[in-house]
Amino acid sequence: MHPAFAIVFFTTATGAGYGLLALLGVLGGLGFIPADFWLGLVGMALALALIAAGLLSSTGHLGRPERAWRAFSQWRSSWLSREGVASVVTFVPTALFGIGWVFLGRSGGWVAGAGLLAAAGAVTTVCTTGMIYASLKPIAQWHSRYTLPAYLVFAAMTGGVLLNVLLQGFGLGSTAVLAGALLATLAGWGWKLATWRYNDRLEIPTTANTATGLAGGTVRSVEWPHTEENYLLKEMGFRIARKHSTKLRRITQGLAFALPALLLGGVFVLPWPVALVLSALAAILQFAGMLAERWLFFAEAKHTVTLYYGRE
Repeated sequence: MHPAFAIVFFTTATGAGYGLLALLGVLGGLGFIPADFWLGLVGMALALALIAAGLLSSTGHLGRPERAWRAFSQWRSSWLSREGVASVVTFVPTALFGIGWVFLGRSGGWVAGAGLLAAAGAVTTVCTTGMIYASLKPIAQWHSRYTLPAYLVFAAMTGGVLLNVLLQGFGLGSTAVLAGALLATLAGWGWKLATWRYNDRLEIPTTANTATGLAGGTVRSVEWPHTEENYLLKEMGFRIARKHSTKLRRITQGLAFALPALLLGGVFVLPWPVALVLSALAAILQFAGMLAERWLFFAEAKHTVTLYYGRE
């Protein structure tokens, strides 16, 4: 797949935004995070800004953005449509939770209920995003048991690291939140390594013979179905050199997982001003690393349509 930056940014930003929203909804609604006006305002604004920026960027990948609203009508059969519906529905309990927790300074009761519903909506939306790719059988690297959990793990990871920055910034650092962010980062690293190992050993049974239904020899493409590059090749026939893929995997591991984990570990033992700087740096590096990870997620995928263009 050709990695369009709009989609790369969309999956990265919305994952972090929904992850942060879910944590705020649960921890804030149940009173584990105090109902502080400025903490709540900045936290909710950051989560919603990431979600809105991601959703808006995704429209840049549409051929006719003005028709994006029509996707909502296909929720019975389309995971993309379900994602849109879930994202809109999630704003209702999110608004109620924000009013109660941020502006009224309350937790528990109906505020906790709204927070839990907002968290459930955030998790549901992330799941629908993951299923958009996990449901695509022509792309074997995505149609696996690793895709959907990766979206959930990465959302929890990036959301946890952002929440740690917020708490550190307002002098409310929580050892439990910090430990959760560190463990989620390590879990995301392990899951990514397992995914790469699975994809590298993946044997795709589809060949030019099975794709065309022809037997009695090896089917080869004599010439392309058309003379110029089109959407199929641009979006689904991108090829990345092995050396570049290896280099980007190392960059991803360093920025998204290793360095943030090291910085978060330092937060445990260093005093507040330094802990805040390390927390912020961990969040920035991790976001950049996740952009690289998402780029690879699309670039390394192989669509079976390329068999009609002579590619193995």
